[in-house]
Amino acid sequence: MIKKLMIFSALTFTLSTSAFSKELTQTSLWEQTKRSLNETWESSDYELYVPINVWHNRSYYSKRKIDEFNEQPWGLGLGKYRFDEDGDWHSLYAMVFTDSHYDTEPVAGYGFQKIWRPDQDFRLGAGYTVGLTLRSDFHYLPLPVIAPLLSIEYKQLALQSTYIFGGNGNGNILFTWLRWQIQ
Repeated sequence: MIKKLMIFSALTFTLSTSAFSKELTQTSLWEQTKRSLNETWESSDYELYVPINVWHNRSYYSKRKIDEFNEQPWGLGLGKYRFDEDGDWHSLYAMVFTDSHYDTEPVAGYGFQKIWRPDQDFRLGAGYTVGLTLRSDFHYLPLPVIAPLLSIEYKQLALQSTYIFGGNGNGNILFTWLRWQIQ
């Protein structure tokens, strides 16, 4: 009986310690996220975004549909950015452009990229963006955005892209813009 009680006590202690530890980790992650967003918001460094191309993956659309789409997304955006102590890029941004149907599409969010620096002026980045967009074909209801980000950068100029995943006849779009760090 004592052995069963000791096993039960040890198991209960382990589970409660594990739950407490998990709660601390979640709190720590939340605090870390808030701190990172605040540091990015407080940054005095700005970026200008100029959309340059939208490519609809030809494997998911008919030729007729491709011919109807806009692949020249006129628009403009602005963001605040910072490089953290590891040299990684963080940004809070807003951009407006003409979407595939020639309608206005705003998007705003947070971007993060791990940065690799093969030399002083040249950088490569890979990361993600999370945010919200509003599209006419969804009656301008807020839609979440979670997508990968890649960039090739030279000094203050970057060519940055994201791929919007989807199904047959929707999504599967490579969206590319120039990002200019205003100093």
